[in-house]
Amino acid sequence: MSHLKRHTLIADLALPILVGICAAWVTSRFIPAQQSARDSDYEDKTKHRVRAGALASEPHQIPAKGWLEVARRTYHEVDRDRVRAVAAGVTFYGLLALFPALTAFVSLYGLVAEPATIAGQVALIDGFLPAGSSDFLRDQLVRITRGGETELSIALVVSVSLAIWSANAGVKAVFDALNVAYGEDEKRGFIKLNLVSLAFTTGTLCFVLTSVGAVAVIPVMLDYVYLGGTTEWIISIGRWPVLIVALILGLSILYRYGPSRDEAQWSWVSPGAIFASVSWLAGSLLLSWYVANFEDYNKTYGTIGAVIGLLTWMWLSATIVLVGAELNSESERQTDEDTTRGPPVPIGMRGADAADRKG
Repeated sequence: MSHLKRHTLIADLALPILVGICAAWVTSRFIPAQQSARDSDYEDKTKHRVRAGALASEPHQIPAKGWLEVARRTYHEVDRDRVRAVAAGVTFYGLLALFPALTAFVSLYGLVAEPATIAGQVALIDGFLPAGSSDFLRDQLVRITRGGETELSIALVVSVSLAIWSANAGVKAVFDALNVAYGEDEKRGFIKLNLVSLAFTTGTLCFVLTSVGAVAVIPVMLDYVYLGGTTEWIISIGRWPVLIVALILGLSILYRYGPSRDEAQWSWVSPGAIFASVSWLAGSLLLSWYVANFEDYNKTYGTIGAVIGLLTWMWLSATIVLVGAELNSESERQTDEDTTRGPPVPIGMRGADAADRKG
């Protein structure tokens, strides 16, 4: 009886054991293979996943999805690179460079016009600076010109040279900030760095002189050709596209030659230049309107209210320029194509972090 029960128990257990062994064999045989196949498919998809615009040789070839990726990375890089704090440093050096730059500006202006008239020729900036800041700059210009035209002419070479060298520190601060935005270390030697920054300083002064001269000369020329009452309308409308084009050109040059890297192609500095130009124009007008209608710096800061307004405008301008640089950098990272000047070279050999390290 016990022998029969033992055989019955074995028979009862045999079927579940056999089913379990078969199930274990099937699981070990097929499930890992299916999981491995899924992992392999995922690895293949990841390996062959292409960024939107990875084959773009020009910025306009990047699709909308790619620009969304660029915008997202730019937003994060602005925080990561502490752009607002870096812009504050640029503002500090810019303020130190402002008064030497004004001295050089007045000295050069005195060669072709009466220095005492310069304050009246800078009315173009009234709409862009906060209330009181443009008056502050005009007061400084008047103070500088009190020395008289003769004194300016005699000391021209010395005063202009010293003023340009002092203003040069502000330009080098901008270069340092651009290196941060582009992920570069300063690799230029002392001589090359100062030659480039001095070229930018002198070029900026010449541009401002030309702009101020145009403000004085163009209305006279338009009246001379008998345009009558349309002169003011042409000036009020035409200055905006001219200003935007000049800003885009100037910022493109800055973005191309300012950072310590192999120069980017002109087309790859245009996105940031266009963005920064339009944003600066809109931001300056908006800040001027806000201060005029809602915020009185003189009530809050007293006699230095005009300086505070000027510093705020300079900080906003520096921030916008650096965000434009970040945008250029991230747009270069969106493509695998060589974005630097010269014949195409492989990734890792292009001499620019934005061209070698992709997003």
